[in-house]
Amino acid sequence: MLTEIHPKLPMRNKKLTKDFYVGKLGFQDIGTADFDKYLIIRKENIEIHFFEFKELDPAENYGQVYIRTNNIHEVYQSVIAQGLESNPPGGIRMMPYRQMEFSLLDPDNNLLTFGQAIP
Repeated sequence: MLTEIHPKLPMRNKKLTKDFYVGKLGFQDIGTADFDKYLIIRKENIEIHFFEFKELDPAENYGQVYIRTNNIHEVYQSVIAQGLESNPPGGIRMMPYRQMEFSLLDPDNNLLTFGQAIP
């Protein structure tokens, strides 16, 4: 049976990607030192893999990940404390499908959307 999903997103530069996710978002690099063109990060129950794609044009990248949370305000405050901005600007939004959400773009234009269901 299916148990987990680990999205794979493109990256142009491993150091920049690692600096963003580990340095700004608090993820951990979980043992990719031996793989020059691959990065695996983890935070709590979230794991994201990245593969090198040096020719990636960020303007043409449509990589996206939706990350569920049970405390969107705390996640948002931690992001803002790192000097990052939501995209689109405006912070947490109430969506018509009963979700509170905000999104970020990483250095390669991968869209990270954080969402919490409204009871």
